This record gives sequence, C-alpha cells and structure tokens, in this order.
Amino acid sequence: MSHAISVLLLALSVVGAAPDLSAMPAKQAGAPGLAGRWEGAVDVGGVKLPCAVVFSETTTGLTATMDIQGAKGAPLAAVSFVGKTVHFELPSPLGAATFEGTFAGTAIAGTFVQGVTRGTFTLARPGAPPAPARVPPPYREEEVTFANGPVTLAGTLTIPEGKGPFPALVMVTGSGPQNRDEELFGFKVFGVIADYFTRRGVAVLRYDDRGMGGSTGSLATATTADFAGDALAGLALLAGRPEIDRAHLGVFGHSEGADVAAIAAARSPNVAFIVMMAGMALRGDAVLRRQAEDSARALGGTDEQVTRILAAHQQLMDAVRTNAGPDALAPALRALMQAQIEGRSAANRQGMGDVNAFIDKALPAALAQNQNTWIRFFVGFDPATAFAHVKCPVFALFGEKDTQVRPDLNKAPLEAAFAQGGNTRVTVKVYPEANHLFVKAVTGQVWEYPTLEKAFVPGLLDDLVAWVSSVTR
Repeated sequence: MSHAISVLLLALSVVGAAPDLSAMPAKQAGAPGLAGRWEGAVDVGGVKLPCAVVFSETTTGLTATMDIQGAKGAPLAAVSFVGKTVHFELPSPLGAATFEGTFAGTAIAGTFVQGVTRGTFTLARPGAPPAPARVPPPYREEEVTFANGPVTLAGTLTIPEGKGPFPALVMVTGSGPQNRDEELFGFKVFGVIADYFTRRGVAVLRYDDRGMGGSTGSLATATTADFAGDALAGLALLAGRPEIDRAHLGVFGHSEGADVAAIAAARSPNVAFIVMMAGMALRGDAVLRRQAEDSARALGGTDEQVTRILAAHQQLMDAVRTNAGPDALAPALRALMQAQIEGRSAANRQGMGDVNAFIDKALPAALAQNQNTWIRFFVGFDPATAFAHVKCPVFALFGEKDTQVRPDLNKAPLEAAFAQGGNTRVTVKVYPEANHLFVKAVTGQVWEYPTLEKAFVPGLLDDLVAWVSSVTR
C-alpha cells in the first residue's frame, strides 16, 4: 500500500505520520557554531540514507528539524549541545531514533540507535557551490490552486507547447504525506512522469497532498473517498482551461492513489480514462495482514510465531473496522506488539531492553494512529466495489517485485472486478524486476529503496505515453 513506509521507522508508519512534537522543549539553549543547516547521511549496515538537519536558536531554547527518507522538516526532540556532544532524537511510533555525535567545527559524527537497529551518522556544513540555474523546460508551468469544499489544494499545471487543446490528467499520490512530485528517497516519481507526458503533448496537474506544501486540510481526518473528491476538483480545474481538451481528461494514481482514480471514475462520467500504478484490489485489512506476515517472515519468524502474529493482527483489524474505542484497541495493539517482538531472535529482543517498557512507549502513538479517520475507512474499504462501476479505459500496472502491493495477490482480483462490471477496455501489465516505485529492484523490500537507481524500469514511460495517446486520439 503506502510507499511512505519508513525504512528505519524514522518518521512515518504504514498508518500515518509521527506525532507532532514540534512544541517539545530542547534540553539546552545556546549553540555557538551549531545553528544552521547540516547535510550528510545515516549509515545502517552499509545502507546510506541522505539526510539534513537544521538547528535553530529560539527564545525557549535549541530546536532542530530533519529531512530524511522523503520527510521534510520533521521536528526533532531532546535537542542538546553540551561541550562537544550533540544529541537529538527523531520520534516515531515505535520509539525514538536517537542520534549522538561529536561536534568538530565543520562536521558532526556519531552513532544512531533505534530499538535493535544500530548505525552511524555524519553531518557537515554544506560547502558546495550554488546549483546551476535550472534550464526551463520546453513547455509552460503554472502554479495553481483549486478547492474541494473547505480544503484548498496547491499544485503545478504543465501545458505542452502549441495551441492545443491537449488531453490532460490529474496525478494522485499514494498513502502517507506526499508533495506534488511524490518525492521518495530523492526520486521525484510524479515529477519525472509529468515531465515525460508534457513533453509529448499531454498536460498534467499534480498537487500537494492535504496538509503538505501549499495545500490545507489533514490526511488523518480524510478518507480515500475524500481524496477522490480532491482529484475530481482538479479535473474540474482542467475542464475550465481553454488549452485543455475536456473530452479527454484522465486520473493517474499510484498505490492508494490508483484506487482513488477508480473511485473518481466510478463517480464521474467526466473521467475519460484512468492509469493505476500498483493499485490495491483487496480490502485494506487484507493488505495490512499480508504486510504483517511478510514483515514477520523477513525478520525470521517461525510458522508458529507468524501464526500468533496474524491472530493478534486479526483481532486488531476487527477492532479498528468496528470503530472500537481505546479500551478494546489498546489490548489488541499490545498483543500484536508482543507477538511481533517474540517473533524476533533472542539477540534482537535483548537489544530492545525492557520489552514491556518498549511497548508502553510505543503504544500511545500507535493507539492514536489506529483511531484516525483514514485508517478506519481504509481497513474496511474493498476497492472492487469501485472497480465494478468504472466504464472508461483502464491501464493497470504492477511491479513484479512489489512487496507492498503484490501482483500475485492483486492482479487477478482487479481483472475480475472490472470484468464483473462489464468493462472490456482494461489493459494490465506486470513489469519484471520492478518494485512498488517501478524502479529495478533486487528484493523489492522497502529498506532497499534508498540504494536503488533513481530511474524507472525500461519501457515504463514510453508505455504510459503510448497508452494514453491511444485512448485520447
């Protein structure tokens, strides 16, 4: 599902963002030589994750934010600078990621710890010359805003050269907070696709998610169905532009955004086509169940341990789906965490310290996440109910090595749901070696995303343009 799953659980989780700890006080004010931006990387087992930290002095003390793994400006807690020791922590639902290093004037180097995960980090003052001026693309770019009820969405509209009118599409990101480029681990997934389309005669509108960039609203208080309303509002903006061919308007979605595209098409005859990259065809709780199982096996869990994890996971999903309150959710969450920890090796459990204390620390944030509007809708939503009402052409793409939306589990149900609705204009393709981002992968696991080349698998972009051209002639 979400391609915003954190590799090291640093900032985001599968069911929402980390709590807002921006108001937490720093341990100490006064940081001569520390204030400003530092850039570097976290190294965990040879995997280097680029990051940046910005330290600021305020009237109440020392504060800092961090950019890492697609998260921008994540607030840090427990920031201190004592002697030459710099300390800061990045909160997450499964416990803070703790950084402690030594200040050496123009560099900071030290250790990173989160649960059983250990590594190192280095930071340095940016000393590179200014980046070269951006070469303007051979098309028009325009900053736009549009509204869906009280929510304002901010985005970029790219319009091909020439008089038009041009076919156009609205791009919808996957779950989790994403900017208009759907930038993940330094790869601007939507930015690259939009550029490729626009250079070849298709106008594109891409926008920041609710609560991101220039957009208002909140992801946690909205549902997948609400996001379809956002996409249709973007479609209405396109329909009102003289350069746009209003008879050939489509919705392009990735991961959860693919299901948003289908909901939008089921609702409105103005959607002339949809593109679904890694769209889920199973109910949300089934998707999360499979992710829980795959994660447990990847950590070396035995069949017996995985069975216990899945039983606890089912109990939690039942509670979420029935809108149970904290009294029912808390014990279900605790049971799942306990089963997942017991599924780890003895060495890993020992590295966590006191297991009960670890669970106590993680429970409040996990409890809040499993009570928000988005997750309660997601776990009970069956995308097939929307697919059966889609009558326009559909291009559904899957990555062979996708471990978040597995093609072996989703392709057949997707095809069956569209067929049930009588839609014969459905094209489905599985791309060999592609992961959830449609990048050539080794294992397809989320943790390897930062190490992969920032480029799509061969043929993907040409296939997208060729298919859209074929349905908009």
